Amino acid sequence: MGYEARFRCVAGCAGTYPLDQVIYRCPTCGELLEVAHDIEALRDRSAAAWMRLFDERWMSTRWPYGSGVWGKKEWVAPGVRDECVVSMAEGGSNLFWAERYGSSLGVGDLWLKLCGNSHTGSFKDLGMTVLVSVVRQMITDGKPIRAIACASTGDTSAALAAYCAAAGIRAVVLLPKGKISTAQLVQPLANGALVLALDTDFDGCMALVQKLADEPGVYLANSMNSLRLEGQKTVALEMVQQFDWQVPDWVIIPGGNLGNVSALGAGFEMMMTLGLITKRPRICVAQAQAANPLYRAYKQGWEKFEAMTAEPTEASAIRIGNPVSVRRAIRTLKAFDGVVEQASEEELSEAAAAADRTGTYACPHTGVALAALEKLVARREIKKGDRAVVISTANGLKFTDFKVRYHEGRIPGTSGRGRNVPVELPPDYEAVKRAVLSDLDRSR
Repeated sequence: MGYEARFRCVAGCAGTYPLDQVIYRCPTCGELLEVAHDIEALRDRSAAAWMRLFDERWMSTRWPYGSGVWGKKEWVAPGVRDECVVSMAEGGSNLFWAERYGSSLGVGDLWLKLCGNSHTGSFKDLGMTVLVSVVRQMITDGKPIRAIACASTGDTSAALAAYCAAAGIRAVVLLPKGKISTAQLVQPLANGALVLALDTDFDGCMALVQKLADEPGVYLANSMNSLRLEGQKTVALEMVQQFDWQVPDWVIIPGGNLGNVSALGAGFEMMMTLGLITKRPRICVAQAQAANPLYRAYKQGWEKFEAMTAEPTEASAIRIGNPVSVRRAIRTLKAFDGVVEQASEEELSEAAAAADRTGTYACPHTGVALAALEKLVARREIKKGDRAVVISTANGLKFTDFKVRYHEGRIPGTSGRGRNVPVELPPDYEAVKRAVLSDLDRSR
């Protein structure tokens, strides 16, 4: 049986639109769109048959199914022809048992889904493979698309530039000048994108790129385009598959533009609908205190959401005061008995450092989620026997400057409890021996 997916309005307005139509909002009410699948067609396989198929494809060498995204192609973008897929073996990332860190908190079943173990070092690859593949097919079929553009706090631009370079499509990136890490700036430059560094914040870049996308031949790549979310939802499918099709009790997600929240929610909902799972996890969205509009709305009982001007934060990729996916995120949180937490600069820095001392190398955005986790554990919302998964969104190597400044004591307002600095010594064996033995004595 053939499978089909189409755009539809998240607010429920009548009408659907093909995935190869250049459309980002509902023409009736102006709300964002989402991808809707033909669920009845997907019922031609039983839940057990889908699980067998996905298990057979896991990390295989058969194109394009070795990708964690395209291994679930029927649930993502079934209309994309295999020859149009642009993939870099994204997905299939490690589900790391944070045994020592969890034990220090009193949570023995704690896991980190390391989405940064991907081609460009972040979870954004999962969505970009879908979007760029669809656009590649549109261009192949004669659609007059000349470039794909995005506003970015760093990771989106890296993913867009890499996948466009592989596909031979021009990438255009709008970045807030001086507000992203050096590694994030270099990635799109190295992949040949047109990079525009603008003297504004992400929200300013986002407003401009939406206008730019109205120009003929420019296609929008930000998460308001729900094609991205179809790839990102496979994180939910992957973690359940890695637990032998068991659902965790909690999932903690760093929140910026908030597309990832609704993406993972969609993945869990699709598994529920098709019978692969029988319960939903609870979801926590974690925001930096300096950029916390969703947290503020949550604390007011969702009565009103107000955009804000985001302040500087080490978690630069989620420094967003006016998230475009806020309505979808709130809907997901309500369906998943969700909560929202925030983390100060000290809390996120210390949480990242504590996790690092047990074997991770957490980016600052993961630090926000870890700090939220610690608060939920302290309040006993996450209980001792619960299985919790923290979504680690990016590779810590992209934020080495954050690590260096922490260990040098140069992050304002941070106590630096986990600081570790080199011990400088002359090349003398006795001096080396004293330093080593002294350290071993202290660590008993």
